[in-house]
Amino acid sequence: MIYLASRSPRRAELLRQIGVEYVVYASDIDERQLTAESPEDYVSRLAQTKARVAAAEIAQKHASWVVLAADTTIAIDGEIIGKPADSSQCRCFLRRLSAREHLVLTAVAVATSAGLDFRLTRNRVKFRELSEVEMASYCESPEPMDKAGAYAIQGKAAVFVERLEGSYSAVMGLPLCETAELLRAANIEIF
Repeated sequence: MIYLASRSPRRAELLRQIGVEYVVYASDIDERQLTAESPEDYVSRLAQTKARVAAAEIAQKHASWVVLAADTTIAIDGEIIGKPADSSQCRCFLRRLSAREHLVLTAVAVATSAGLDFRLTRNRVKFRELSEVEMASYCESPEPMDKAGAYAIQGKAAVFVERLEGSYSAVMGLPLCETAELLRAANIEIF
């Protein structure tokens, strides 16, 4: 069993998919981007910080533990597109992504008493051209409101995706290939 340093139902679902038992142990951290921090550095720092903070807290109570943390962000033109504050911002984000390719960066970190290891995945997603009507309709639903880039590839927004280069599970929020590799190295069985 591992500790999942995330409240994301998508990450929980993906861990269940590969047969990993977990307990949710998410700590609150400051997720603001640092000045001049690249999207790659940002997502890597957040995943590692989440793992370290949770590990430090868990280590005070348990002798043996494995903590998994992850973070996903969307970048276009070198700029992070975060979670929309409201439906108006959601539409603005989708207009930027419409008929363009963007980068989905997902970092996953695993902390044990022996140390911390992490992987960063870079995935390219191209949206088809989106109409104002479908963007407005999608942004009025609750689906995009807690999602980086204002969309969930595993949900209704799947119809926006013209092309994906990389890992579908990483775009969802947890790269399963890299996660399995890190967990096996921490002596956690997969399946």
